[in-house]
Amino acid sequence: MIPRNVTSAILEALSDTPVVLLNGARQTGKSTLAQWLAEKAHPARYITLDDAAVLAAARDDPTGFLTGLDSPIVLDEVQRAPELFLAIKAVVDRNRVPGHFLLTGSANPLLLPKLSESLAGRMEILSLWPFSQGELEGRPEDFIDRAFASKLPQFPASDLSRSELVKRVLTGGYPEVVGKASTSRRSAWFRSYVTTIVQREVRDLANIEHLTMMPRLLSLLAARAGSLMNYTEISNSLGLPQSTLKRYMALFEMTFLSQPLPAWSTNIGKRLIRSRKVVLNDTGLLAHLIGLNEERIRADPNTFGPLLENFVIMELRKQATWSKTQPQFFHFRTRKGQEVDIVLENAAGEIVGIEVKASSTVKSSDFKGLNYLSELLGDRFLRGIVLYTGDQPVPFGSNLYALPVSTLWESGEVLRG
Repeated sequence: MIPRNVTSAILEALSDTPVVLLNGARQTGKSTLAQWLAEKAHPARYITLDDAAVLAAARDDPTGFLTGLDSPIVLDEVQRAPELFLAIKAVVDRNRVPGHFLLTGSANPLLLPKLSESLAGRMEILSLWPFSQGELEGRPEDFIDRAFASKLPQFPASDLSRSELVKRVLTGGYPEVVGKASTSRRSAWFRSYVTTIVQREVRDLANIEHLTMMPRLLSLLAARAGSLMNYTEISNSLGLPQSTLKRYMALFEMTFLSQPLPAWSTNIGKRLIRSRKVVLNDTGLLAHLIGLNEERIRADPNTFGPLLENFVIMELRKQATWSKTQPQFFHFRTRKGQEVDIVLENAAGEIVGIEVKASSTVKSSDFKGLNYLSELLGDRFLRGIVLYTGDQPVPFGSNLYALPVSTLWESGEVLRG
């Protein structure tokens, strides 16, 4: 098993919290990691609700089901039996033992109020995304913590070629995909994956009409990756009422296929009413949905920009699950066109702005949005970083830096050969 960088955070949570939920999209490796933890690091009984007989027992008599199990317990794909959550609450309230339950799920409980409310104050939630680039290389990435350090550490030059970067972005991080050598085999897996998600996960979560419309909507979102979410435009394109469209979007978020990036504002109350950016959970999936490959990128380099931005956002989101900083994620845009691709804000209100450029060279004009944000925030603006496809770290004035994209993962020490 390829070690997952979130493992230490899971074990830390299990040491002082009764219930730990590891959630994420299907096929990101949750079951593999949960079984490894149950065997090696947190000895426990492993039970999967993907087993039809087990699922029936859990749904029919959740209290009796748990009564017959010794602690600690690993329950895999727990969202398939929401009846269990109240029973788990009762068990925990009787005996508040750290690490009693390790749950895994493919639906976000924060978006399922009945589930999240039943274990409020008793459960810590961690996410498992597709492999990060550092995990694939055996590196414990800490770019976010370095970016928020009082002084930015020095970064080495990168030896990653543009063509290798393109391959990494097009492959993405799903465990089943990174081991497939050909584009055709990866495409076959993604086709099956999308069908399974729609026919199984979405159907389990909601009884909705027009189920066959969802793959088309997902492709439409992929084509708009990095753009502002425009419900009116998408609704008209698909011929769907906006109310239905928003239900579908909520289901994509529940199953972790999309992770929208909200707008940042100096007025906290305005963050939720400004347009969000469209972000998919994996660039391999994104590229498959829009039919993007190395040949098309070579023919039209402009197609790589939105893909690379989505890639950087998700690499940072992956790192955030184990970083000490735990920043919030936003984007920034003014009506006059000043923008910053990614805004990271720590608990103290300090800001790190990040721009993503698919170019191998950087100009002072690439820092226009970051300079504007710096002037707006004053001392709250910690630094601005332009991530680009070149190979040299370059300072660009006070608290402004250009860094190779691969700095995201190459700054970590290699832990395995």
